[in-house]
Amino acid sequence: MSLPDRIDPRPPRRIYRWDLDKTYLQTDFDSLRDLLRTAFQKAHEKVAVPGASALIRELSEQGDSRLCIVSGSPKQMRAVLEEKLKLDGVKWDEFVLKDNVGNLLRGRFRALRGQVGYKLPAILESRVHAPVEAEEVLFGDDAEADAFIYSLFADLIAGRVDERVLSQVLEAGGVYPDDAERVRAAWKKIPVSDPVRRIFIHLDRLTPPAQFSAYGPRVVPIFNYFQAALVLLADGHLTAPQVLKIAVEMVQTAGHNIITLSNSFQDLLRRGLPLQQAAIALSQALEGPNKLLAAMRPMPDILSAFSKRLAALGTPPPPPPVQAVDYVKLIHHALPRNHKARTKPAQ
Repeated sequence: MSLPDRIDPRPPRRIYRWDLDKTYLQTDFDSLRDLLRTAFQKAHEKVAVPGASALIRELSEQGDSRLCIVSGSPKQMRAVLEEKLKLDGVKWDEFVLKDNVGNLLRGRFRALRGQVGYKLPAILESRVHAPVEAEEVLFGDDAEADAFIYSLFADLIAGRVDERVLSQVLEAGGVYPDDAERVRAAWKKIPVSDPVRRIFIHLDRLTPPAQFSAYGPRVVPIFNYFQAALVLLADGHLTAPQVLKIAVEMVQTAGHNIITLSNSFQDLLRRGLPLQQAAIALSQALEGPNKLLAAMRPMPDILSAFSKRLAALGTPPPPPPVQAVDYVKLIHHALPRNHKARTKPAQ
């Protein structure tokens, strides 16, 4: 009996899609000086958002997931960004960067800052090759249009957005005709399903979470990645010990403490996230023997105190009902501040 030439990896059960700037990396690009400093940073000088790399590593532990990165950073930064991810122990399966030099040479000036015409076709084309049953969780930030793009992506492949609404959104967003065609072509190849479970928006600019309520409970604004880990524990993507490992790293490397972690948990409960079972799981994980925590004193003492705070939390209110998203209305809020919605077809 002959052996196969290769053993293909098993199809992913879960797909995690990440942005980089302000989602994974602490990046400043609000001024020309910031842009230049970011462009010339070496890999070891770039700083990840606290807890982001730990979260990615824990999510990959099951071995049946894919990490897909779509970033607005230019292609010329690929080498330094890849080196930074390797330094952080992050392994990726897809890594897409923006061709800003090509856009500039072709006179596509709207595309330099525009995200709808860049990220939407990129993630739709990636989804074409995914198993129909693969679930998705997406991570973005409040500096761009990530909540809008990710939600539109989810509702397109779930059949909740029709071609008329899509055309209006692409037109209002100033999407170039070839990018709009890529969106439609990829969308039509994807079997109708509802795979997007969560969309996390890192509040780099401290946008009030209520401003994302129009997208429904699937979108969860977060102030830190401990909050994302808690929701993913409740959703079954992480175990309680994995969440504790993320908390330990944030305490040891990023200045978090019992107060900030407890406040983060209570903030989610106030917003109606059903996390009481997650609190119970964390408390139980802290009660038993744990070599990881025992080796990291005084972390076990801090986390033990944290568990007592968790036990005092009340029952959260029920989550709000799922609602239809008005993308034609929201596109005007999702565009860059200096971008005016178009009233005629993009040229």
